Amino acid sequence: MAEKTQMLSIVTPQRVVYGDEVRFVSARGVDGDLGVLPEHTPLITGLKPGVVRIQKDGKWSSYAVAGGFLEVRDSRVVILANAAESPDLIDVKRAEAAKQRAEERLASKAADIDLMRAKAALMRALARLDAAQSK
Repeated sequence: MAEKTQMLSIVTPQRVVYGDEVRFVSARGVDGDLGVLPEHTPLITGLKPGVVRIQKDGKWSSYAVAGGFLEVRDSRVVILANAAESPDLIDVKRAEAAKQRAEERLASKAADIDLMRAKAALMRALARLDAAQSK
């Protein structure tokens, strides 16, 4: 018997990053991690920066996502992301440098530092590094 699938689209303002039939999608929602199988109940949630993990034909792949929204409807998952990258496009050195800059900003506790922006930059860098390790 064929495995049930659902259509997954990962879309950024610049392009469609991913589009294919998949078995399972895992993402970091604003209220916690979530997993989506075919025929999941309709859902809309905000996404935190993190890694979207995809299972297709028994194999796993990952994409770094810099926040956005996830919608599930009619065995279709749409991720509208501010930015998204596949592991093979991630510059690990650049991501490590961004992580270090964000950590330094947060550690400095200077009055002129935008803490929310520094935390968001750190979360994006960590997501990119996590996705890059999954290659």
